[in-house]
Amino acid sequence: MTVPRPSSLSTQLILSFSALVLLATLVVGAPAIWLLQQQLQRQAWAQVDQGRQAVQALYAAHQNEMAALATLTAERPSLAALLRPLDAPALVSYLDTLRQGAELDLIAVCSTGDQPLALAGDMAQIALLPSLCTSPLAPYLATTVPSGVLPQAWLVAAQEIASDSGPMLGKVIVGRWLDEDFAGQMRLQTGLDHTLLAGELPLVTSLPGGTAVLRQGEASAEGDHSTYAWAGRPYYAAHIPLEPVALGTAALTAEVALNVTDVVSTGQRVIAALVASMVLATTAGALLSTLVARRISRPLASLAAAATDLSQGNLSTPLAFEAHMREVALVGQALEGARVDLQRTVDELRAEKAWTDHLLSAIVEGIVTLDEGGRITFFSHGAERITGWARDAVVGQSCDFVFQTAGSDRPFSALIAGEGGRSKIPVVLHDGRQAVLAVTRARLLPPEGGAARVALVFRDISEEEAVRRLLSHFLANVSHEFRTPLSAIAASVELLLDQAPDLPPEELQELLTSLHLGVLNLQKLVDNLLESASIEAGRFRVHPRPAHLEDIIAEVIGVMQPLLDRQGQQLMVELPAILPLVAADPRRTVQVLVNLLSNASKYSPDQAEIVISARVQEGWVQVAVADQGPGIPPEHRRDLFRRFALPGPENGSGQPGFGLGLSVVKAIVEGHAGQVGVDDRPGGGSIFWFTLPLA
Repeated sequence: MTVPRPSSLSTQLILSFSALVLLATLVVGAPAIWLLQQQLQRQAWAQVDQGRQAVQALYAAHQNEMAALATLTAERPSLAALLRPLDAPALVSYLDTLRQGAELDLIAVCSTGDQPLALAGDMAQIALLPSLCTSPLAPYLATTVPSGVLPQAWLVAAQEIASDSGPMLGKVIVGRWLDEDFAGQMRLQTGLDHTLLAGELPLVTSLPGGTAVLRQGEASAEGDHSTYAWAGRPYYAAHIPLEPVALGTAALTAEVALNVTDVVSTGQRVIAALVASMVLATTAGALLSTLVARRISRPLASLAAAATDLSQGNLSTPLAFEAHMREVALVGQALEGARVDLQRTVDELRAEKAWTDHLLSAIVEGIVTLDEGGRITFFSHGAERITGWARDAVVGQSCDFVFQTAGSDRPFSALIAGEGGRSKIPVVLHDGRQAVLAVTRARLLPPEGGAARVALVFRDISEEEAVRRLLSHFLANVSHEFRTPLSAIAASVELLLDQAPDLPPEELQELLTSLHLGVLNLQKLVDNLLESASIEAGRFRVHPRPAHLEDIIAEVIGVMQPLLDRQGQQLMVELPAILPLVAADPRRTVQVLVNLLSNASKYSPDQAEIVISARVQEGWVQVAVADQGPGIPPEHRRDLFRRFALPGPENGSGQPGFGLGLSVVKAIVEGHAGQVGVDDRPGGGSIFWFTLPLA
């Protein structure tokens, strides 16, 4: 494997400073560029929206003006006089005079039957007359004239012609052509270019080049805004629907457009200026970092060379370096001080190395050395871990004070075997626990001379001793535990074989119940033995899945009810109204409850009440089994769930057992990521509880 060669300090400083300056300029410059672009666009769109509001107001004013002209024309008495009777030549001349005076492009008169009577205006528009008379009029019209290439947009208004007496005489229609001049006037009034469109076809526009120029790159934004290019220039536009009656073409839309060429060019210039300033700042930062890196790395290089000499074992040569910075000088002074201290320490360690090697060769687990007065002179880390005493607290103390014997009036020093011998000594540890230590004694002579010392090498064999005693207890009880149910089963089977036909139903049921209880006890014993062996071998597994706790408890009750009935014990179940699903292995959970109920029945008197309860906590369900037994003394609860530990070894119940059930319970519950424990029951007895996670 090839290890990459590290770069020099100066190179790392230059790269780090340059990257820092570049990052700072990007952090400052990029948001600034974005904000400037957004600000320019917002200002442009705000101007477009102001223009749209102005155009809407102007169109409303034109509509009002046109409606007023239509009303004024219809109310003229002379117009009514020409219609009674109809004098067509005089009517046309009269309408033309009115049209020129009102600066209109069209005045038409229709009869009450929607028949055209007269039209004043451009003769090319006469074709409009039949459609004008028969169609419902809106404020705007878009129509195609016979000789026109493009549709034409009109602003029109109609008013009925009233008579002094009698029915209406018809209606008058006035109109103004929305042409290029109209678009130019709108541009002068709003400051924005104006276009009238029929669908997507521009009819008139104030944009340069007129309607002959095609739009390019039109891209609608949200709402009624759009952007496009016209004659190579970008525009921001807003649309105002005019809601016309379309005669032969699409609906009309008014558009205001802002030339944003200056906005775009301004944004580009700002971006270029910011990018240039970022490049200059990065370049200046790189130059400055180069100078600083060289100033820092030069004295550090000399210190690095001195440190290399130290690492190669040259502790006798004083360090020589020059530094213009106070911090580097302090580092050099500290390095020189470290050289002096290291040289002194190395000399001391060389003198003690032989002694330490000899001592370590005798270490098994914990080691203690004693002087001729039995006071502790050395206390190893292993001894600290085993006894719980700290080295500083015991050095200089008597070994009889630190190692206080348990169950004996003789001091610790009197129980130690002779040199080369091994003794088992029960002691009380620092935390109050009792332990059995296997102690070996040796005699040591310090290499520098002086009085001989005593070395004690010991290890904690409490677990081995406890297992040995418990295994003896287990072997003593195993025959009884298996023989009792087997004897009951054998007796019941023998009685059934001999007298089954003659037995009354009550006795037959009692025999069958006895058989069932014996099989149940044997099954529980075998299950606990197998599970304990599986746990010991590391093959124990739990497979949780969503399950109903009510079903699990019901199965346990069905298994345990005969045993409880035989003892005359009453089982109470207290569950909440709504119990959520739990993540549990149903078979294993049944085994947990069977073990807990068996212990509760075993250590509770006849006719006692045993309670199974459950309550929902945050993310968990706690299941509890409460009995009326003698309870568990506090000093026994710590080891209660270990293998071969009985629920109450000194409670006077006289009930034998293997001490495996609760260890299996603990393994199963912890396999579900839950917890298990025991509390005192108010009024006497114990409450064994465990938790299961919610599904």
